[in-house]
Amino acid sequence: MRQVNFVIIFIFCLAFALFAIQNTEPSTIHVIPGVQVQAPISVELLLAIGLGAVFAWLFGIWTHWQRLLLSSQKVRQSNGRIQELESRIEQYQVEIQSLKLALPPAGDTSNSNKQAQAIAE
Repeated sequence: MRQVNFVIIFIFCLAFALFAIQNTEPSTIHVIPGVQVQAPISVELLLAIGLGAVFAWLFGIWTHWQRLLLSSQKVRQSNGRIQELESRIEQYQVEIQSLKLALPPAGDTSNSNKQAQAIAE
């Protein structure tokens, strides 16, 4: 991927160099009313490309930070949900242990028969 990027950048730089060689005549830029700058077209193009690259870089940083903030919020929400579910598991384990203690042993059928007779009466 890096080699592809290098080739693309090289082609653009070569095209710009050829354009700069052919366009050296000065042109006027009206920055604000009353302020004019004269420079060759190639220099003006270079400044425009440079400003565009800087703005693209700043936009890339901005979107990267937004993604980081969004993902950190999701991680915090997930961690909260995990803690909630772990506490529920602990509660359910305590309930299961208390229910196991309340149940008669598996081989003790006489006790359960007595309980069934007491309920029937």
